[in-house]
Amino acid sequence: MTAWTDAAHAQVDLAAVLGRQRDRESAARTYARSFPVVPVHAEGLRVTGADGREYLDCLAGAGTLALGHNHPVVLGAIRRVLDSGAPLHALDISTPEKDDFTTALLDTLPPELAADCRIHFCGPAGTDAVEAALKLTRTATGRQNVLAFTGAYHGMTAGALAASGNIAVREPLADNGFNVTRLPYPYDYRCPFGVGGPRAHEIGARLVESLLTDSHSGVLPPAAMILEAVQGEGGVIPSPDSWLREIRRITATRGIPLIVDEVQTGVGRTGEFWAVQHSGITPDVLVLSKAIGGSLPLAVIVYRSTLDSWRPGAHTGTFRGNQLAMAAGAATLRFVAAEQLPARAASLGERLLTELRVLQARTHCIGDVRGRGLMLGLEIVDPTAAPDPLGARPAAPELAAAIRTECLRRGLILELGGRADAVIRLLPPLTITDAEADSVLNRLGEAVTAAERGANR
Repeated sequence: MTAWTDAAHAQVDLAAVLGRQRDRESAARTYARSFPVVPVHAEGLRVTGADGREYLDCLAGAGTLALGHNHPVVLGAIRRVLDSGAPLHALDISTPEKDDFTTALLDTLPPELAADCRIHFCGPAGTDAVEAALKLTRTATGRQNVLAFTGAYHGMTAGALAASGNIAVREPLADNGFNVTRLPYPYDYRCPFGVGGPRAHEIGARLVESLLTDSHSGVLPPAAMILEAVQGEGGVIPSPDSWLREIRRITATRGIPLIVDEVQTGVGRTGEFWAVQHSGITPDVLVLSKAIGGSLPLAVIVYRSTLDSWRPGAHTGTFRGNQLAMAAGAATLRFVAAEQLPARAASLGERLLTELRVLQARTHCIGDVRGRGLMLGLEIVDPTAAPDPLGARPAAPELAAAIRTECLRRGLILELGGRADAVIRLLPPLTITDAEADSVLNRLGEAVTAAERGANR
């Protein structure tokens, strides 16, 4: 790793910087509360704080940093544009950078979608792309209702928030005028039907079809269904491939556009370039952000051309022409493909799942280990509480928070999610080495043991 020698940042007063943030920024800040770190240097998986400590970053910009911090391929693309004198801001005007990015993106997409699609550049964040997808399908179908799932997270703007499942963030704005029908997402550890496994997946799909075919179900004809192939903020819950194929059959049969939110799962994260490729389905709309910008803000939707009924200006955004993000994104997409990083994520993810299950067996508070590729979760539970009929114990959010704190003490950055924020989430860069993965496992194992010991005092 390159030594950090930035003299200006070497004099950072850590306490003063954190104090000014506390005094100046809003109460809505999140990661800053969990990680009292002031990063001043970063490379790959490793982040150096102003205090000189080095951390292993398994948050990676909430999945944004597919290649880790400051990857040479990304920096090279950014420098090339900066040195060329090309415009950095171009609204939605065509530029060589945009043309190159769309080419790189189309080369990675499921072939059936790539063969007949349109790309729309949105505002800079994933939530902007979700809003665009909802607006697109409502315009194309002339309908308003949206089918969404329990545990979902699609963003913080009005429509995206309405489609999300977290009651704590939705409740203050619950009456925002969006008509959403909530459906049960397959969650084996805490099965909503009390049966778990393939039978529960069948019941869930059957319920969806029943609600759509029953003239007295109360469910208005939907403009779209939106889902995540692996729920991220919801607790790292992969959808079963068979269930997803059945959902695609149901929506296709009834002419309901299927929107798949791949903001966090895309660009190799789950062991395929796009998470929908595990099941072989082709959605009508893909929502993309985070890693597609190579660490810079960029969001797009890719959709079947038959849905393209918008008038000019129907959905705009000042910062949809981020040229640096397009250059960094194109470089990232091509590097991920050329280096076969999705396959690497799949194989390393399987090894990590195996090791995490060993950790589960030798500790007491890990109720479930799950994930796909390098998108992994450990559900932390109260080992002293009685299990439910399926063997699931109550969530232990305080213990999960203690594990996160113990990880930070050992130089490991990771975050929580899921119900009651009781799921430890791992989202390392796809470039993580075997040795770094071993270090992550060791630090996490020590943290779980220490937190359990502290809870038992």
